[in-house]
Amino acid sequence: MGVEIEKKYRLTDEQRASLNVRLRELGARLHAEDFETNTLYAGNNLDTLRAVLRLRRVEGKSVLTYKEKGMAEKSDVSSRREDETEVADADALHAILEALGFNPSLIYEKRRATWMVDDAEVTIDELPFGWYVEIEAESETNVREIEKQLDLHHATAEAKTYPELTTELGIKHEGLIEARFNQT
Repeated sequence: MGVEIEKKYRLTDEQRASLNVRLRELGARLHAEDFETNTLYAGNNLDTLRAVLRLRRVEGKSVLTYKEKGMAEKSDVSSRREDETEVADADALHAILEALGFNPSLIYEKRRATWMVDDAEVTIDELPFGWYVEIEAESETNVREIEKQLDLHHATAEAKTYPELTTELGIKHEGLIEARFNQT
């Protein structure tokens, strides 16, 4: 069982531009730039208030992820169970999940730039409803160190997950909530 330790911030356009400059100043390595489509599934007694079953499609690669919230946290750095596996055929897995009683409930798209700062992963995400940055590291202490290096004290910490934000800000249509870049 894996554990994800991260902190997320909402960014303005100016903060995003400054962050890109700061990452270069620190000598951070741009690891990847991707476009993602994330499909979350509900059904079959999955408690979607505590757990997420997500199929992420990223440029020819797909990953199935199960995330589960832990106890209520008193920190703005989150820690939760996260198990992932790469999937050879996303369409076949989608059909299997539906056969098992899971149905798509939420879809969101994301443009992501992934940077490496020391051993931490810093992702700058553009979603249809705004810019965000996440710092993921081995411990809360590491997250805080990177936060200082990136001068993020002016950024607004975001406690909500992307699925929670999509539920609030996405478009609801026939039982499915979507946040896509080219919605009509």
